[in-house]
Formats: sequence, C-alpha cells, structure tokens
Amino acid sequence: MKPLSRTDKSSYAQWWRNIDHVTLTCVGILMGLGYILMLAASPAVAHRIGASRNMFIFKQVVFLLLAGIVLLTTSRLSPRNIKKLAIIGSIIALGATFMTLVHGMEIKGARRWIALPLMSVQPSEFLKPFFAVITGWLLSLRNTVQLRNGFKFPGRLVAFFIFLVIAALLQAQPDIGMLSVVTVVFAAQLFIDGLPIIFFVALVASMLGAFGIAFLKFNHVRSRVERFLHPDVGDHYQIDTSLRAFGNGGLLGRGPGEGHVKDLLPDAHADFIYAVAGEEYGLLLCLFIVCVFTVIVVRTLLRLTRSKDPFIILSTSGLITGFGLQAFINMGSTLHLIPTKGMTLPLISYGGSSAISIALALGMVLALTRHRVEPGLFSPQPTTTAVSSISLRLGSSTPRGH
Repeated sequence: MKPLSRTDKSSYAQWWRNIDHVTLTCVGILMGLGYILMLAASPAVAHRIGASRNMFIFKQVVFLLLAGIVLLTTSRLSPRNIKKLAIIGSIIALGATFMTLVHGMEIKGARRWIALPLMSVQPSEFLKPFFAVITGWLLSLRNTVQLRNGFKFPGRLVAFFIFLVIAALLQAQPDIGMLSVVTVVFAAQLFIDGLPIIFFVALVASMLGAFGIAFLKFNHVRSRVERFLHPDVGDHYQIDTSLRAFGNGGLLGRGPGEGHVKDLLPDAHADFIYAVAGEEYGLLLCLFIVCVFTVIVVRTLLRLTRSKDPFIILSTSGLITGFGLQAFINMGSTLHLIPTKGMTLPLISYGGSSAISIALALGMVLALTRHRVEPGLFSPQPTTTAVSSISLRLGSSTPRGH
C-alpha cells in the first residue's frame, strides 16, 4: 500500500495519523487470538452437541468480521456523533432488553436473549457501552450547562435515574453479573467526576448491600459464592477441570489441538476459552493475553491525561473500565480467583453480541482518544482577532508619509 503523504488532508489520512496505533494493534491481536483459539476449542463442542464440526468457527469468523467493521467505522466518528450514536443506541438497547422479559429465550432460568434467524442477540451487552457514554455526557453537562434559576444541570440525578431503570431490567432477567459490571462502571465515573467521598462511600455500601440481597434472593448467586468459599462442598466439576487444564499446560502448553479441556467442558469455546489457551499454549500465552488487555487499558488512561474535555474523560473512563473489568472477571473466574460468572473474554470467546458490543466500545474509545490539534500558531486559518492584531502591528510600524 502506498504510504500516506504528510500533506494528504483526506478524512482517511487524518484518521490514520491521529488514531492510537498501539491500541488498534492490540485489538487486532485479540481478534487474531480469537480465531486461533476458536479453531482449537469449537470443533469438540460442536461434535458434542451434534452440530457441524466447523459451525462455531464459521459463525465466529462472521462475528469478528462484523466486529472489525463496527470498530473501524465507529473509530472515525466525532465526539458529537458519538453522543448521537449513544442516545439512539441506548433507546434501542433499552427497548430490546425490555422485550427479552416478554418474548426472550429462556436459557438456564434467565431471559437475556432474543432469537433472530441466524443468531441470538443479548441486548444488555450493548447497554454497557451506550450507558457509559450517556453517563459521561450527562455528568459533563452538569459543569457546562446553567439553568435559568442559577442551578447546575442535574446530570448526576438524571444519570442515576437511567441507572435505576437499567438495574431493574437486568435484575428482572436476571443477569447479576452484567448488573455488577454496569454498577462498577457507573461508580467509577461518579468517582472521576468528583463525587464527595461521603456519598461515594455510601454508594459502595449500597452496592455491597445489593450484593447481599442478591445472595439471599437468587439461588444461583448463593450457590456460586458458597462453592467459591467452600471448595469441598458442592459441584466443582467445571472449575476443577479448568484448573487441571492450566496444570497440564505448564509453561509452553501441550501443543495446538492436544488439549483435553475442550472435550470435557460444555462452554470451552466461550466462558472457559482461557483454560483452552492455558492447556494448549501454556503459561506464556496466558501472560501475553493479560499483557495485551493491560496495554489497552493503561494506554487509554494515559491518553486521557492529555484531554481537557470532561465528556471525553468521563465517557472513555467508563468504556475502558467496563472492558477491563469484563476481561478480569472471565480470567479470574477461570482461575478460581473469584466466584464463577458466565462472562465472555472480550474478542476471544465465542459470541456475536459480545464481539460486536466490545468492538463498539473500543471503537468509541479510539474515536474519543484520537489526537486533535488545538487552535494555535499553526492553525490553517487564523482567527479574526489574530488577523486584526497583525494588521495593527504592521500599520504601526509603517513610516508616516508612505
């Protein structure tokens, strides 16, 4: 491909020069690992359920291609268009999430999916990125919009109301894991926005209280916590098999296609794909995956230190918090560091809704963290004030009579 000229002012050239190439490369690496690990994990799962050997592979290829298109398209949007996308997307995602309670597919006692001709969609996956942007926008309005009576725009109050609506829908499905991620994202954005510490402590206490209620109300939550706290009680087949896979893999792994965990776990291609990576490719690949996720999160936060726009800081912080937290929950539960939770490993696990929603979130992160030149000495068009100042200086230096 012909290299871009420094004088090329096309929209593509400006996008390429201003995008974060390190984060974009890391996203490409995760997608590549998703293809490789799907080749390793999915054929055995497909055979076990009586499906075509390559069914999951072909579908994931399509999902990741769509995810790549979504990411690249979204990364070219302006902050103004990101807001518009978040508003429209939030309305659609909220409506679709509500529809799951009425016409959704029930799987393992939860209604989270809507059946479509070629795939099932989990609308709540798309609530995470859209809610983070909406919250960032509302919180930024609190400091920039003044009402007629002199009061600030109640951005925190409006954001909290939207959060309660989302929490009620997720609790009704129920999807406590997704609710936990959305809650942590909201709390992180409030903390960055400067919520007084006493209110932040009260918010954290409320979160702990809500978790206690979930522990008492939902049997699957109580079962997972009790099995985590008491390893000698209850069914530990999945987590024991996962840990045994990491032990079998050792430092360099058993080799591609030589692992056995994919033959034993029903969700080896989804929630436990990190165990497949550990058994077949070893500790080194697992550490490499952790490093890639870490680079994306840290790199994004470092780029935010250069921004002065509250909307960009708050929205991007929420988006990257949700992304990093989801990766931690998947890898942590697979390694038995936290109670098990059915949550995908971003861009690596099988799943269309997860891949596209993560691509949407990272696309908005790349769009919001693009380098933007501030008006200054080398602006292509000087401001009216600058032109007037230059004219006055030239006029004052011209000798009289000339």
